[in-house]
Amino acid sequence: MHFLRIPTTRALCLVTTGNSVVRDMFYDGNPKEEPGAVVCRVAQSFLRIGSFQIHAARTKEDLMIVQTLVDYVIHYHFPHLNRISEADEANSSTSSGKNKYLEWLIEVAERTAVLIAKWQGVGFTHGVLNTDNMSVLGLTIDYGPFGFLDAFDPKYTPNTTDLPGRRYCFANQPDIGLWNLMQLATTLKEANLISEEESEIGLNRYGERFMEEYKQLMSRKLGLKEYNRDLINKLLSNMAFDKVDYTNCFRALGNVKSSSDAVDEDLLKPIKGVLLETSKERKKAWIDWMKLYTQQLRNEGLPDDVRKADMDSVNPKYILRNYLCQMAIDAAEQADFSEVNQLLRVMKNPYSDQPGMEKYARLPPAWAYRPGVCMLSCSS
Repeated sequence: MHFLRIPTTRALCLVTTGNSVVRDMFYDGNPKEEPGAVVCRVAQSFLRIGSFQIHAARTKEDLMIVQTLVDYVIHYHFPHLNRISEADEANSSTSSGKNKYLEWLIEVAERTAVLIAKWQGVGFTHGVLNTDNMSVLGLTIDYGPFGFLDAFDPKYTPNTTDLPGRRYCFANQPDIGLWNLMQLATTLKEANLISEEESEIGLNRYGERFMEEYKQLMSRKLGLKEYNRDLINKLLSNMAFDKVDYTNCFRALGNVKSSSDAVDEDLLKPIKGVLLETSKERKKAWIDWMKLYTQQLRNEGLPDDVRKADMDSVNPKYILRNYLCQMAIDAAEQADFSEVNQLLRVMKNPYSDQPGMEKYARLPPAWAYRPGVCMLSCSS
């Protein structure tokens, strides 16, 4: 995630314990022993929305802790907001009228919006996006049964315990981010730190900032200067219908030429490797979309090589697919950590071609879609 340029906690080290841990992956009464290990993670702070929400759910005395905790976070992680109140205290006759707690809510909302937009851009699905798993610093935190999209499915969830409702599925993540922020805003209101009107201001900023980031990112993924909602929605609809690989499709689109002399069949050559078997009807749907896309490219007039370079910088070739993790895990359980180390090396350069490493960009094998690989439980 760090090398995908997405805000995240970092893994300092991974240490095997030498002991076994009993896991019942599917909660079906069939536990098994697995090798134990400890991941040491580091971040500026591990405070989450739930860290504040829990006090509002308890006694009035606990509610008083909310302001103390917010003041602590502002002091150490948003110090510029303290200058708002300091300036007002020094110039009481010319108060700015700003509420630092509202300004903090706005910043948390904006960071969360940018984070989730970046997740959507690379097809990352968190899997357990409750308030206790959402950082107030806008970091990806608490990696449980996460997963990157393979075949594009907006309802994909990597978490077996998220079935059948799929509350935390890929398509729902932006709305869940807002719901979690609503819980934070409610906590601040109950602690008398912001008003109802201020709460709405902070929450509205989330939606605005998310769309700003998402439009910009999706435009760059297609090499467009301007956001084209219809074009992007039709692409995603085609991808979902034909279960096209999310990562490989966007990467392949960088090879599209904007010239107008290509015949229909040639239009699909750049993405032939991701379409697999499609009917004549579905081929026509893709050809029709490709005509719209290449026309848009011609209208904007960006040279193909310049556009491809920019697209490749935001469309990764390599992502940490669950089946790649599983192969590394299988080898590590036999005391062979070479695949773990190789996988780490590849994922440190996700946007580069890396000759000789093409196997890490291949479409997942059939076994990758079985439970326990593409989907895990919270205790996996």
